[in-house]
Amino acid sequence: MLYPIVVKRTLAPGVRLYEIRAPLVARKAQPGQFVIIRVNETGERIPLTIADFDREFGMITMVVQEIGFTTKTLAKMEVGDDLLDFIGPLGNPSKLPDSGTVVCIGGGVGCAPLYPQVRALGEKGVNVITIVGARSAENLILTRELGRYSKELHITTDDGSEGRKGFVSDVLKELIEKGTPIDEVIAIGPMIMMKVVSGVTKQYAIPTVISLNSLMVDGTGMCGSCRVTVGGVTKFACVDGPEFDAHQIDFDEQMKRSAVYRDQEAKALERLNCGCRNGH
Repeated sequence: MLYPIVVKRTLAPGVRLYEIRAPLVARKAQPGQFVIIRVNETGERIPLTIADFDREFGMITMVVQEIGFTTKTLAKMEVGDDLLDFIGPLGNPSKLPDSGTVVCIGGGVGCAPLYPQVRALGEKGVNVITIVGARSAENLILTRELGRYSKELHITTDDGSEGRKGFVSDVLKELIEKGTPIDEVIAIGPMIMMKVVSGVTKQYAIPTVISLNSLMVDGTGMCGSCRVTVGGVTKFACVDGPEFDAHQIDFDEQMKRSAVYRDQEAKALERLNCGCRNGH
């Protein structure tokens, strides 16, 4: 079975949205879960978080940042082209509260996997405060969609080109300091952003959940490449996560692990840019 690209559009420089026809995956998909794709027979397997799903039409939406060999290869594919493998849904669905106030924080492309959670919370009637951040206005994605299900939407950019100049953690601190009752924080984005957010909420004992898009190979807990230290215990992001208690994560270890294959990836990109088949 092949998985055709039905929709492809650009959201920001180097960031594209894809809608893939995968009815069996769409039938079971839940907020917080992910898929593992392979573009062709010689391609690597990479995890991508589900950004949206449509059970009626059998569609899965993914938002992909073009940073590595496989994501750049995917960027060269067009509507009508087929992905060879599309495995999922994998991982545990988000455990979302039914009431209270939840602050949802998205950084960069982290706004994509955050969206189905914001939507689910909003549809439950939960008071959702969403904070999104990006380097600049052109890098912001899905703000309209997130705002539709949020009671408040705060936008930050590093350069101040849209919203307020600063970081998502600045807005979070202000909300806490002015006495906003917050029952939970959900943060998805760059590792350093999630680390800073976790540091803020830990001071106030606010439960905080993050989603890890770790290095993965099989997605079933067999290879061990996605291991993460949680409260001093080794867990696997693919089967125990991808969401974890932020206050229990060893962020420094995770940031080191995310750079393990940086040299190999750089060599693969060089070959791709030279036109070598499949980066070899």
